[in-house]
Amino acid sequence: VQLQASGGGLVQPGGTLRLSCAASGRAYNSYILGWFRQTPGKAREFVAAVSFYGGRNGEKFYADSALGRFTVSGDDAGRTYYLEMNALNPGDTGIYYCAVALGQVSSGRTWYKDSDEYNFWGQGTQVTVSS
Repeated sequence: VQLQASGGGLVQPGGTLRLSCAASGRAYNSYILGWFRQTPGKAREFVAAVSFYGGRNGEKFYADSALGRFTVSGDDAGRTYYLEMNALNPGDTGIYYCAVALGQVSSGRTWYKDSDEYNFWGQGTQVTVSS
């Protein structure tokens, strides 16, 4: 799978951005599409994820910092995925990556938060929140 993220940019605090992630190459029937953020000197941090099985959207997962402000979604048939980010603040600044992990999340498990569990990564897109 090849992934390409886009949609980043400079936005003022309180603003909105929608990131997109386009997939190509081999398609899978069961996977998690995750979004991670990375800032200088830090490991990639989980932001949000959505599961797909049999072409249908499944459960969505959010980091505490994203809950209520960000919305993750995707179109399995069109192989395009989105991260809608509202009420942005400077703490949201970073390089955002989309990634694919093969498999599904069992009830109560949180492995989707671990970047090491993801099999495929796209290049990042820079998001800068500043006045």
